[in-house]
Amino acid sequence: MSYIETYYRRALGPDAVQRPALEGHVKVDVCVVGGGLAGLTAALELARKGRKVCVLEANRVAWGASGRNGGFVSPGWAARYKNIQRMVGADHAKELHRLSIEGMEDVLKNVHAFAIQDAKPTHGILGAVRYEATDGLKAHRDWLEKEFSYRIEFKSRDEVKQLLASPRYYQALYDPNAFHFNPLTYARAVAAEIERLGGKIYEGSAAVAVALNRAAKITKTAHGAVEADHLVIASGGYTGNLIPQLKHSYLPIATYVMLTKPDRELIASAIRTDAAIGDDRRAGDYYRVVDGGERILWGGKITTRTTEPRLLGRLLHKTMVSTYPQLKDLDVEIVWSGLMSYARHMMPQVGRLQPGVWYCTAFGGHGMNTTAIGGRVIAEAILGETDRYKLFAPFGLAWNGWVAGRAAAQLTYWAYQAADLFRERKSA
Repeated sequence: MSYIETYYRRALGPDAVQRPALEGHVKVDVCVVGGGLAGLTAALELARKGRKVCVLEANRVAWGASGRNGGFVSPGWAARYKNIQRMVGADHAKELHRLSIEGMEDVLKNVHAFAIQDAKPTHGILGAVRYEATDGLKAHRDWLEKEFSYRIEFKSRDEVKQLLASPRYYQALYDPNAFHFNPLTYARAVAAEIERLGGKIYEGSAAVAVALNRAAKITKTAHGAVEADHLVIASGGYTGNLIPQLKHSYLPIATYVMLTKPDRELIASAIRTDAAIGDDRRAGDYYRVVDGGERILWGGKITTRTTEPRLLGRLLHKTMVSTYPQLKDLDVEIVWSGLMSYARHMMPQVGRLQPGVWYCTAFGGHGMNTTAIGGRVIAEAILGETDRYKLFAPFGLAWNGWVAGRAAAQLTYWAYQAADLFRERKSA
């Protein structure tokens, strides 16, 4: 199966290697189901320690959300820090935030270690707000430095206007440690390193059945089977019913991204920074200039529907123009969507289902750093090095609510939108 048409797919060229499907019986130490960044990271860490691993991917490496997202890599989780603290307490919440920083740092270390030139990492993410928030942003900056020795910069409204010529923005926090890059190129480089270390990756090899009631876990595909001491389920928004308990514990949520046509001069009239930009609204806009300022990659909106809306490009273009009216004549070149997996508590689901069976999923909304650390802590647990995966135990496999859960998620999103709009109008 080919990758869908995205900005990242174009960077691969027509000769991108496709790996073979599994045929026959394979015996390994660890079998990973899911070739996204969570599964690949777990496999990488295990292969680095000499474990015999294989990855089963239904389509292509990073075919889903891991290869279709905005490419932002920064600390944090999809759940807001205050909500995490309310669920687990202050000390536990701080440990989780430290993990999120570690995940970001691990990704950057790999980019440099593998010399992934095509990943094009660019430092700097600007978190802008659409209301007066000077005191709150400065307090947050100071808290990060005090608690985590993590330094970011406050940008006043005048400073923001120099970077973003938009009537929508007030102040911002600039994170020079965070970065943005090509996630598909990165994922494929991780896959290549796994193979260099002796691991096996099978594409077009959907797991269709598992047998978990004995020491050796069996995972079957259409044309083969893998026998392993450990099984890691690391699939995301495209997960099937392989293990119903996991399938019923998350919601598939769609997000959308577009790439504009080239117009360097027009884009420079609006966006005057190579930092990536996001705002603090729930499912707000996230975007960045690419190709040296020639184009904009713009993402936003979420829905619980799993089919792509009609006129998707028009919807995203309208959002862009509402932020930068001067870009009304900047046309859309391509547009795409992808499914993320969200738990109702909005934290990843990382843990042990039973002896020898692990899960590492639900990274929707903030996945680049969190998939990295999620995969790492599962690998550490299998290796017997740490039990850091237990930091995620309080969140658990919360039931997704089926149809009612989807409806509730969509209504919650609309409620967030309404609250965000009210706050903006109040500041105007």
